[in-house]
Amino acid sequence: MTDGRACVVFDEHLTQYNFGQAHPMAPVRIELTMDLARELGVIDGLDVVGAQPATEDELNLIHTANYIERVRKLSDHPIHADTTIGLGSEDNPVFPHMHEASSLIAGASVEAARRVWTGAAPRAINISGGLHHAMPGNASGFCIYNDVALAIRWLLDNGAERVAYVDVDAHHGDGVQKMFWNDPRVLTISIHEGPQTLFPGTGFSTETGGEGAEGSAVNVPLPPGTSDAGWLRAFHAVVPPLVREFAPDILVTQQGCDSHMDDPLTNLMLSVDGQRASYLALRDLAEEVCDGKWVATGGGGYAVMDVVPRAWSHLLAIVSGVPLDPSTLTPEKWQAHIAELRGAPGPARMTDGRSVAYRAWERGYDPASWLDRSIHATRAAVFPLHGLDPQP
Repeated sequence: MTDGRACVVFDEHLTQYNFGQAHPMAPVRIELTMDLARELGVIDGLDVVGAQPATEDELNLIHTANYIERVRKLSDHPIHADTTIGLGSEDNPVFPHMHEASSLIAGASVEAARRVWTGAAPRAINISGGLHHAMPGNASGFCIYNDVALAIRWLLDNGAERVAYVDVDAHHGDGVQKMFWNDPRVLTISIHEGPQTLFPGTGFSTETGGEGAEGSAVNVPLPPGTSDAGWLRAFHAVVPPLVREFAPDILVTQQGCDSHMDDPLTNLMLSVDGQRASYLALRDLAEEVCDGKWVATGGGGYAVMDVVPRAWSHLLAIVSGVPLDPSTLTPEKWQAHIAELRGAPGPARMTDGRSVAYRAWERGYDPASWLDRSIHATRAAVFPLHGLDPQP
């Protein structure tokens, strides 16, 4: 691993990805995260680097030429819409300079991948990224260009032989899965609220990859109401064994924090403490299997003042190499800024006060538990394809 400092790819232009005031994916969540991380001294431990927009040739690696052209035209004429490619809907309203804002986020994730792969940084993060729903020819789920898929493709085109992608957003990472469905060089793992109760309605345990890439797609659908202990039980029962066996050259992750109990769009019940534990587990996995090479991104998260800034400040700190103590107080200046925005201060601590203890899978499988049945189904579907025993 390089001796250099980890980096965050960021500049103020990345907050111009803005669907409007009424949209749940408010760019203020990025601003408040960076403000909190600065006030806590986290950013002092990171190199802050800028990015260039992804070029049309780069975007063409994962998106169709027709789609990119339509996004460009709609950016210039935002009064119009084209719902045939998912733009102009309630989820994905058209906004001025949409192409420029989206391509900059994509370019930022490519820059994060470039920094780590070339050895310029041991770890890198783009918190504005993680737009995992975008498909080759259409927008979906607040996502226009799929920055994480582009970063993975850049890594493959620049010498990586195996890339593991782990997605902990409450929503299934369907766009990334689709783009690498037939590519055995990419292991995509998504742990998410089950498709029976949440958009996009995919991510069943039976989705395991295309012909010639069987076992390259892994899905862990969780019951609504799953909290820290259950989520961490599922994560550790599936993710580390598969990533170890796959032995990737680099780990790319999506850290949507909409799995939180206060998130208005989902039905999982994690705390900031549980989310922090997942970030630490991913860091440890990168250290163990790929010499620490880790590219992290943001993703979903719609409790934009109380949850996202704390969760992603923890993530930024872990990427920096100096994790924050959960008991850390949030700065009064940051709390006051939130009070200006909504009339009530922000959370006083970087913790929700929850335990992150969980029952390891090896301690036994309970067939009466929906959660355990889901974990078992995933292990049964995928583990044998990697030469692993699906049983506890």
